[in-house]
Amino acid sequence: MIDPWLLEKLVCPATRTPLRHDEAREELVSDAAGLAYPIRDGVPILLIEEARRLR
Repeated sequence: MIDPWLLEKLVCPATRTPLRHDEAREELVSDAAGLAYPIRDGVPILLIEEARRLR
């Protein structure tokens, strides 16, 4: 689970737009960039090269 305070502060490194938490897939999703960043062991991995393309 991502702390709501932290989620408010995190932004997509590609677009600088807010991220939404997909709890089922354990990812932070950037709808603007079409990318999903993994969360590993409770730590968001906000590296573009680690992100999964949504489209």
